[in-house]
Amino acid sequence: MDNNVYQVYEDEIQALEEEIKLLTETYEDIQQESTFFSEEEILKSIKAFQRETQGESKGPESPSELKAQLESLETDLSFLMKLTGFQFTSHSKKTVEKTRDRAVQKHRLSGNCHSLSFQLEFQLLEMQSKEKVSSVITDLNIIMESGEDCGLSKFVSSVEEHGNLVTFFRSLSTYAEWYEHRRRTFLHFK
Repeated sequence: MDNNVYQVYEDEIQALEEEIKLLTETYEDIQQESTFFSEEEILKSIKAFQRETQGESKGPESPSELKAQLESLETDLSFLMKLTGFQFTSHSKKTVEKTRDRAVQKHRLSGNCHSLSFQLEFQLLEMQSKEKVSSVITDLNIIMESGEDCGLSKFVSSVEEHGNLVTFFRSLSTYAEWYEHRRRTFLHFK
């Protein structure tokens, strides 16, 4: 019986150690993200926040104005989802590397376009020079259930190779819309 008690304590200790490890990783990620901003940018943000809290900003002041603004944003989002067919279900971002003039972030994104689901994983490399910031997508991985459509598989492979997300989203929107039309037509004849 003593062994069971010790085992319970050991399991609890192990669970706590794992939780500490996860919290430490999360804290380090947050620290890395916060070091990306310069002291000047942080001070500007603090001053802007202070102006907002002191009522000097031109932002909405009453809860009714905030509610109206939120409803407007929800309407815009609903319109965009109907227009494009995209509905994003999850997104995660993790900073992999961060220096003064370079940042690498790993993104995971999943969602649906009409009735087709997709998952994306990619790394975003941002390089900052004196005058501009340039972004490059690397290590793009697209996961889709293409079924029997080898054309879609070839397209996905091509997009992964070139790392062009704009082409992917534009083409997927059109393809998924027509895929949905074909599916409904075939259901009609069955």
